[in-house]
This record gives sequence, structure tokens and C-alpha cells, in this order.
Amino acid sequence: MNPVRERHTVAIVGAGAAGTLTAVQLCETATRRRTPLELVLVDPAPEAGRGTAYATPDPRHRLNVPAGGMSCYPDDPGHFTRWLCRHGEPTVRGTDFATRYRYGAYLADTLAQAIVHAHGTVAVHRLRTRAEGCIPAPGGGLELRLADGERLSAHSAVLATGPAAPTGDRVPPRLRTSERFIGSPWAPGALDGPLAEPAARASGRVDADVLLVGTGLTAVDLALSLDRPGRTVHALSRSGLLPQPHALSPAAEMAAPEGLDAPTLSTLRRTVYRHIGRAVRDHGDWRPALDSLRPHTARLWHSLTPEERALFLEREGALWNTHRHRMAPVTAESVARARTARRLRVHTGRIADAVVRPDGSVRVTLSDGRDIRAGWVIDCTGPGPRPEDPLWRSLFDTGAAVPGPLGLGVATRDGRLLDAEGGTGLPVFTLGAPRRGELWETTAIPEIRVQAADLAEQLLAPQAAPRRPARRRPVDAHGLALSTHAEAAAAHRTGLERVLKVRAGAEDAFARAVALDPGFALGHAALALLGHECGADVDVPRALADAQRCARERADERERSFVDVVTRRVHGASPDGGAGALLGHLAAHPADALALAAAVPTIAFSGINDLDTGYALTLVERTAPAYGGHWFPASLLAFLRQDQGRYDEAAALAHRALTAEPASGHAVHALAHVYYESGAHETGRDWLDAWVSGHGRGAVHRAHFSWHIALHELALDDPAAVRRRWFAQLAPGRVTGVRALVDSGSLLWRARLSDSWRGRVPAADVLDNVAREIVERPATAFTALHAAVALTAVGDLAALRRLRDHAAGADPVQREVVVPLCEAFAALVEERFSEAARGLDALLPVLGRVGGSAAQREVVEETLLYALVAAGRCEAARRLLDTRLDRGPSPRDSRLLAELPN
Repeated sequence: MNPVRERHTVAIVGAGAAGTLTAVQLCETATRRRTPLELVLVDPAPEAGRGTAYATPDPRHRLNVPAGGMSCYPDDPGHFTRWLCRHGEPTVRGTDFATRYRYGAYLADTLAQAIVHAHGTVAVHRLRTRAEGCIPAPGGGLELRLADGERLSAHSAVLATGPAAPTGDRVPPRLRTSERFIGSPWAPGALDGPLAEPAARASGRVDADVLLVGTGLTAVDLALSLDRPGRTVHALSRSGLLPQPHALSPAAEMAAPEGLDAPTLSTLRRTVYRHIGRAVRDHGDWRPALDSLRPHTARLWHSLTPEERALFLEREGALWNTHRHRMAPVTAESVARARTARRLRVHTGRIADAVVRPDGSVRVTLSDGRDIRAGWVIDCTGPGPRPEDPLWRSLFDTGAAVPGPLGLGVATRDGRLLDAEGGTGLPVFTLGAPRRGELWETTAIPEIRVQAADLAEQLLAPQAAPRRPARRRPVDAHGLALSTHAEAAAAHRTGLERVLKVRAGAEDAFARAVALDPGFALGHAALALLGHECGADVDVPRALADAQRCARERADERERSFVDVVTRRVHGASPDGGAGALLGHLAAHPADALALAAAVPTIAFSGINDLDTGYALTLVERTAPAYGGHWFPASLLAFLRQDQGRYDEAAALAHRALTAEPASGHAVHALAHVYYESGAHETGRDWLDAWVSGHGRGAVHRAHFSWHIALHELALDDPAAVRRRWFAQLAPGRVTGVRALVDSGSLLWRARLSDSWRGRVPAADVLDNVAREIVERPATAFTALHAAVALTAVGDLAALRRLRDHAAGADPVQREVVVPLCEAFAALVEERFSEAARGLDALLPVLGRVGGSAAQREVVEETLLYALVAAGRCEAARRLLDTRLDRGPSPRDSRLLAELPN
């Protein structure tokens, strides 16, 4: 009997961005590892995730990092962008700047999802109070003293308290105590006074004006909130520098310069300035140079002596901050308008004196002798040198925490607090702004999310379950071991069986496997593959990131190899689109049926680009012995034999597979092609129609089999049957997503090209049922081909060009095949028929690279035929029709040939 494992308790003080990111990582890491955990969030705020930074509801307050850099997950950079797309902003891009309030909602929602998924492994509690003290607990761990008088015992704590409050030391003491001075502008209700003041410049009053002490991002946000006609907002700092704006379009990427490991600050300074000069010469912009330093900033800061760090802060600190922490372009535009209208005035200097006058205004004297009169003075100087709330004061007073280097933040080692003796006393950790002295750049989400992931690893590492004696792991249907428990393995086997049969429900089965075991790498990888290749409703980047994390923590060599194969396939990171990795994987693990299904281009997957029939045959024949006579390799062989034109052999193999498994979609697909390519259209129509109504009722690609039946009806020149088939089995609503493009859309276009569809062609209805991202930014060349067909059918030149532009930056097949295909289709839409015909004719020899079957790619040949006739090149059209009729009889092609003018 296994002993019940005690829950390890972690207290997170602060539920703003840093605390939320830490809680998300702890929930997900503990769940993957099946580590019991009790998580307690201590924060008086009404909602987790917002903190100070993301509670502002003002829509003018934008993030100062593009959406593509604000994901909660270091290994899934597009997560926030996808969340925005799902929550009312479908056209958002990674380069856009979301509002701060929306980002707070994202953090709260991501934490809520993590808590739901962690249920049963992680118990999460929320205490709406403050922590005011921390002492060692008698039995180890620590005890937090809470503001409501309660005590909280925990094994460890994370202090995610955010930036320290401003100290107000840049204003005279008598102003600091005035009701006209606002020291914490983000506190609830703090700005009610300035915002409620009437704009009275016209009557000669100045008590509506505001002076902001500081010119950083906080001052920019407040200047936008306080801006209105009749009011002047003054902003004062010692440098007089506002943050620089982000570029309007994404900046070019640069590699970091050589020589960063400079021995002195002066040498490092020269290296960086030369690097910036090179960026300006090469790109016309300094931003790529500065951005290239971001991954190295902490290391460079560590390499400096304390004296050099102090000198850097004195000489370059303001310049660095204004260029490193930039404004969103729309924010910069608003600031520029306010400055042009003189409603925002920026001053250089410091406050020498301040007097509150009887009329309620404040007269501020600057260091250069100038006076500014305002109704309110607001401290926007940014975080103080170290945290000063009661909890932190108690830690400093007891020596459990000490100030960080140069008095910035607190002293830490890998996030754990150092005590007065230089050791790690209490098990207390922190992240974000309190680590400024250790890391310098540590206040932005891209840095904090990495620290949160590292903390989760540290806190949970000691809780790893003791290694049990080796025992037999569950296996899949082909004898391959699975790094999971029996229940998840059973769900995985169900999903694999459905993939091999081309049956519905594979996605649900794999989802159940990872729900039963969130640390099961193969389950996540299978979901990512189905989402990427088959259009399954899967968040592919998220599933892939989960697969990668799980593979690092718990997987054998075969499973890690498969995750790598899926990663390469999804990202197209290698020139061959991951083909080499997949073939290498199958050489080492021939019985990996999901990998074999992904490699061979049939109905379920697009296969490996450039995998010709001969190579595919070799691959299937080489791996077949590992399956011990199973029907699956025979069904793949049947499909490949028909692609060779060896129809009798293909039919025999397909019937053999169907005898063993009547629901084998691959075998049925092979027979569908045998009938079509050999011209047995009536027999193929009737046989397929009977199968779809019988064993094919549960086929995941049932629409594709209906498409095959409709192809027979099209070849038989039966327009009425084509229309009935389309409306009954292929119309939008019955078919959505990628299948709507590949089957419904292409059939309509082919029917229109051959005058087999009279009246309105409802291609626009098809596109309305497909996500724009799939149409204009498809993941594979095969999908891109069919997206181009559908866009041509509706004559959407703008979208066709956007698809071309996407393909130009995608994988090699999209660049070399889809780009010229889009250009040829665009010429067709613009009725430049001769140019379209030349482009399409040139593509026919290389079209096989997009994957799929010859019958699917035939849509390009039929478009070429249409372009030739429209261009008046009837002799070329006649030759093409003769070639088609030589391949097999077709009443429709015979009619088209007879209709050609002599």
C-alpha cells in the first residue's frame, strides 16, 4: 500500500503579475509531476493577476512590450496573442500593443485555467489580506503573520510584491506632507482630486495644472489620463528624457556583438556603441542593437565591479532606461500631440523648493530658478531602492533579508533571499523588481516569466517522488512502452487506433490521456500533430510546449525523439521540414505507427514533402515486419501502389486490409483512387456510397470520401448529382475548417471550371466557415494550395496576395511552389489568362511537393485547362484533354474536348 504523500505548502505573497506567473508555473509543474502541492496566495486585491500595473481601466494605458512578448510561458511566446484572438480581438497580431487592463484579464484567466487543470494535485487557497511578518517555524519552514491576526505556516514562501513604492525623496519634505502631493498615484482613488478638478485655464486659474515628478513610463501613462483642453501637465526629471517609442513595424533582428565579455566598463561601452552604430548603418534603426543585448544583460551586469555598476547608473542609467523601456507607437503619438499642443511640457532639472499657496496651488521652484505653478504634484519617479512594506521591514529588521548591490532591491542567490550572514536562512524566495541589484533588468514580463519557471523548478525539486523499483510500463498496440500509467495508456491506445483507422474521436482520446496524466509527453505531442496536420481543435503551440516540457521530465529515448519530430514538423525549423528527423526516428523505431502515418502521404496526414512514391514504398516495406501482419501497413501499401498506377495490386492489398478491418479508412481511400484513376466511375460511386452509409459512418474524414463520390459524379458529367452531394454532405455547417477548404471548396471550383455548376457558386460560404488564419497563414503547403483555390473562386485578390506574402516567409515548399501558384491564380482572377496558363503549366512538374494525392492536385491541372481555353490556346487545351482521357475515361472531359473550337 502506497503511503499518502504530504502536500508541500508554498505561500505566494502578492497576486499581481509576478505572483500569478509563479502560481501558474507551480500549478502546471506540480501537475505534470504528480506532486501534491498546497498553494496559498496572500493578497488583499479583489482579483488575482492585475496588481498595480494591470488594474488601470484606462484604454490609453498600453503595454510597453508587443503582445508577442507578453506570454505567460517562456516556451510558448504566442500564448497571449492567441488568447486575445479567442477573446474578442480576432485580427490581433504579435506586434500589436494591448491595453494593460486586457493583460490583467489574461493573467487572471490563465491562472484560473491552471488551477482547474491542477485540481486533484494542487489545492489553491486565496487569502484576501496582507502579510506583515515572517519568522522561522519551530518544525522547519516559516510562519507568516497576517494583517487580520491569523498565522500561516508554509514550507516556503515567494515574495512577489512587485516594485518598491517611490520614496518621495525628490520633493522637499514640506511638500511631501501636503495634501496636494500624491506619492502613490496608482493607489485606488489617488487621482480623484486631479481628475475631478475643472480645466480652468480660460479663467486664469492654474490649480487644474499638474506637475509630474519623473518622465518615465509611469509619467507617460498619467500624462495621458490627465490630458484635457485647458490643462497643462508638466513633467520634470533630471534628464528631461521621455521613453523612446517602439518602431512602427517590427525591427530587424541582429546578433549580439562579439566582445561583450569585455574586461572593463569602458571597453564594454565602446563595444556597445559600435554595435549601435552598425545597426543604424545597416537597418536605419538603433533598436535591433539594443534588443540583441537583452539575453545578455544579467551576465554583463554581473561582470561589472560594484564601482563600475555605480558609474554606469550615474552616467548611462537614464539613457539606458529611456531606450530600453519604450512606449507603444500609439502612446508615443498621443504624447507627441499633447506636446505639440503645449498641454504637456517636459522640463529638465529638479525641485529646489515648493510652497503651497492660499489659493490651493503649489509654486514649485526648479533648480535653474524657473517657477511652475500647479494644483497637484504627483510622484512618478518609479520604484524606490528597496521594498519598505511591513513584511519586508520585518525581514530587514531581523537580518533575514539585506539590501541588494548598490542598495537596489534585496540580496538574492538564484532568487532565494540572502541573510545578514550571506547565507540562505529562511526558505523565502522573490522575483521581479526586488532582484534589481542582482540582475538589473528584471521588471519586464519576459524576464519575470523565466524567473517564475525557475522558481517552480527549485521549489518542487525536493518534492520529487522517490524513484520506485523498475516495473513494466504499459505499452501501445504495437508493443512500444509508454511513460505513463495504465489508464492514460489505454486512452492513448484508443486515440492511436482511431488515427490508424481514420476514425473520429482520436483527438478526444488523446485529450483524455493527457487529462489523466498531464505529464504524458506522447499524448501532448499527438494532439499537437493532429492540430497541425488535420485541423483538430487543438492549441498547437501550447500542446507542443507541454510535450517538450514533459519529454524533458519524464520520457524515454523513443518518446523524446517523437516529440522532436513533431516539433520540427510544426515549426518547419529545418530545410527539409523535419523529414530527416522523421525518417531517422522510423529507422530506429519502425513500429511507431503514428510516426509512420505522419510520414506517408495519404488521407490523414500530408506526409513528408518530397517523399516520392518509391521512397515511401521502401519506407513502408521496411517497417511492415515490425507490425506482424497487421492491416495498417497493408492499407498504406495499397494507397502507394495506386499512386504508382498498379491498380490491381492496390485493390488486392486494400481488400485484404478491409477483410481484417472493415473500417480501415486508408484502405478505403486507396480503393477510391483505384476506381477514380482507372475511370471506373460508376462502380466507384456506388461502392463508396455504400461504405460511407455503412462502416464509414464514424470516419473522421467522411467528407473526403463524399468528395471522392462527387468526383466520380463530376467525371460522369452529372451536375445535378454533384449539387445534391454538395448540399447534403459537403456544404458549410456539415464541413468546417481545413476539410471545408480541401474538399468543399475545391469541388465547387472544379464544378465551376467545367460548367457543371450553374448559378451562384457558394465558395464565399465555405470561406466563412474557415478561420482566416488557416486561409491566409496556413501551416502547410497542402493547406495553402487549397486556400489559394478557394480565394480564387471568390476572386479575393487582396487575400490571395496576403497568402502569397505569408508563403514567401514560410517553409521552402510554400516559398517555391505556393508563391508562384498564388501569382498564377491572381493572374487568372485579373483575366490575364496567358500569363496564368504559363505559370500553372510550369508548376505541374513540382506540384507533388505540396503533398496530398494526384486527385487532389488535379485541381491545378483543371485550372490550367480553363486558362488555356480562356486564352484562346485551344490546341494546348486539346493536348491536355487527350492526356487526361488517356489516363482514364471521363464523359465530362469528352464533352469539354468536343466543345473546343477547331
